[in-house]
Amino acid sequence: FQDVHVMIFVGFGFLMTFLKKYGFSSVGFNMLIAAFGLQWGILMQGFWHMKAGKIPINIESMINADFSTATALISFGALLGKTSPIQMLILTLLEITIFACNEHLVTEIFKATDVGASMTIHAFGAYFGLAAAFVLYRPGLTNKHENDESTYHSDMFAMIGTLFLWLFWPSFNSAIAAGREAQETAIINTYYSLAACTVVTFALSSLVDKRGKFSMVLIQNATLAGGVAVGTCADLAIHPFSAMFIGVIAGIVSVLGFQFLTPVLASKLKIQDTCGVHNLHGLPGILGGIAGIIVTATKREMRNGHLLTPSMQAAALGSTLGIALVGGALTGAILKLPFLGQVSDQNCFDDSAYWEVPEEETMYEIHSSHHDEHSRFEAAM
Repeated sequence: FQDVHVMIFVGFGFLMTFLKKYGFSSVGFNMLIAAFGLQWGILMQGFWHMKAGKIPINIESMINADFSTATALISFGALLGKTSPIQMLILTLLEITIFACNEHLVTEIFKATDVGASMTIHAFGAYFGLAAAFVLYRPGLTNKHENDESTYHSDMFAMIGTLFLWLFWPSFNSAIAAGREAQETAIINTYYSLAACTVVTFALSSLVDKRGKFSMVLIQNATLAGGVAVGTCADLAIHPFSAMFIGVIAGIVSVLGFQFLTPVLASKLKIQDTCGVHNLHGLPGILGGIAGIIVTATKREMRNGHLLTPSMQAAALGSTLGIALVGGALTGAILKLPFLGQVSDQNCFDDSAYWEVPEEETMYEIHSSHHDEHSRFEAAM
């Protein structure tokens, strides 16, 4: 429980601090969404798992509440810098409600396995957020906002989030596995997948760069794709090499997604994905779902007395994507209502719209801009 909790509050929070003027909001709003989502998640999931008309409260239900909150935080990543706190709380309320229904459909109706939640959390949260981002498209941000970039220090903070997530991902994927043996299997598979994914990410990051240098954006995000992709079949009896292969494919998909797909999404499909959740959670989540289909087709696996079938795994993946896209689009339409106080294009990606920013920070910015103008003037002379 503690490991998953740290991932939600520290891992996700710091991973989003890469924007140079949006650090307070990234960590602060992350904490607000998580604290609110935990409480709502306990209730929403509890309605589906009632015992004698009562909602069970135990460590497992708290872990599941953390999981439900993760979906909202993933969607927050797609909308980072462009929404108000009120909008994010409404999104959390609606998304966790829809997530609980979808999870019930996947685990109880389809009887599909998804122990590390590649489909139900990662793919769901990513495509929910992307659908909302599509509806909330801002034409004014087409030519990249001046604050929609990182600095040396903000990237260092984001790397802290990456390391916490990387270290605790085996706990995330094994948290609700049934029995000690299944938990150990999930931990081992996740670890090998992450390790292989990280090596591939470093190699590819250098390859896709014209000067052969590493990109901090790719190292912060794509190194985690292996943990996402191995989630669905983490507790299944797959060979460690298979887990590593899943990690390698996830790393390749994620890096290429950041490099080539994100610009296309922004220009052609009008989806402004701030954190690149499509490449860290969306595509690897689908990859995890496909891996689950392949494993259940090639191996005879039982869960809770039920035989796992590839058709049910495919149904789970398809329904998750469909529900996420429709739910996200409807939620985006609700968030677009004018009285919810949308932040102006000019104030996007800026903490000062909602936070008291220390004086020296603003003074430093004014000083540096004067210095830049002076330098330009000298250069012109």
